[in-house]
Amino acid sequence: MASKRVLGVIYRVFTPRVAVRLSILGTAVGCTILLRDYFGGAVCKSENRLDGKTVIITGANCGIGKETAKDLARRGGHVILACRDEKKAEKARREIVDDTGNQDVVVRKLDLASLKSIREFAQQINAEESNLHVLINNAGIMRCPYLQTEDGFEMQFGVNHLGHFYLTNLLLDKMKSSSPSRIINVSSLAHTTGDIDFNNLNSESEYRTADAYSDSKLANILFTHELSKRLQGTGVTANSLHPGVVKTQIGRFTGLYQSGFSAFILGPIFWLCVKTPKQGAQTSVHCAVDSELENVSGKYFSDCAEKACGPKGLDDAVAKRLWEESARLVGLDQNDKEDEKQQMLSTTGEDSQQQDKS
Repeated sequence: MASKRVLGVIYRVFTPRVAVRLSILGTAVGCTILLRDYFGGAVCKSENRLDGKTVIITGANCGIGKETAKDLARRGGHVILACRDEKKAEKARREIVDDTGNQDVVVRKLDLASLKSIREFAQQINAEESNLHVLINNAGIMRCPYLQTEDGFEMQFGVNHLGHFYLTNLLLDKMKSSSPSRIINVSSLAHTTGDIDFNNLNSESEYRTADAYSDSKLANILFTHELSKRLQGTGVTANSLHPGVVKTQIGRFTGLYQSGFSAFILGPIFWLCVKTPKQGAQTSVHCAVDSELENVSGKYFSDCAEKACGPKGLDDAVAKRLWEESARLVGLDQNDKEDEKQQMLSTTGEDSQQQDKS
């Protein structure tokens, strides 16, 4: 009798109409999970460790950078969080240490909107660290209103490209002496809509926030392209990547964040299609640790696999000229001349001392 009553209740509750609705709901939930997994992208499958390896990650206090740092710290690396906001970076450091158990995670101040700060950071690294095996140029700013860096560069071009260009060059000798080593530039699929206008590199005549971002991401690709050619035979590789569309603070200047209406309407779609910071970090981790990439350089990656970048990113002439212009803007060529002058003075002094002794 009891079983009949139970069956009767079940039949009354789960009528054919209700069963159809539950079936539709279950299908919707299942499809949502599948779509989330699909848009989440690939996962780095390498289990390589980084014991004894030194890693620098710019912009590592939040988002993709922090998740990248957490993963590489878990692999035993000596991880340096290169960040502008030291208080936020210290909070991220404690979280990474607690989560991974790796105490060898440190914070160093780096403001990519200041050439002075970049020089000071590089001087500190070159003085304190005996090796540098992985440099991940991750930090960036996206679609901000027109702003200028401390040195007068348009903010997106100055931070996303010039800052990392200058930093990388100041650390190259350390990376060469530590080879095999890897440089990883976090770009974006937005590079495909970018353009390098040498008459308007700093948006002097016209500024469009989205265009400036795309241009800076194309500059990342071209920088990687030229850098890989210059590093041939050194044991240092350089690759770029697209992390995917990721929910991080970099989108704070976009309409979705600025408009409550847009967030309400587009938020559910955005949630469904974008990656989490951990998912967005996977390609950076892949490029940093995968054994198969030890001798791979000048390539572009997405979802932990090599992909074709936009054709503009492979223009040898534009890449070379952008390098030269970037070096001029940050004073890299002047720094080289000063180093040569100091070396000549030092050599002259040594020769004089030897003559005096004779």
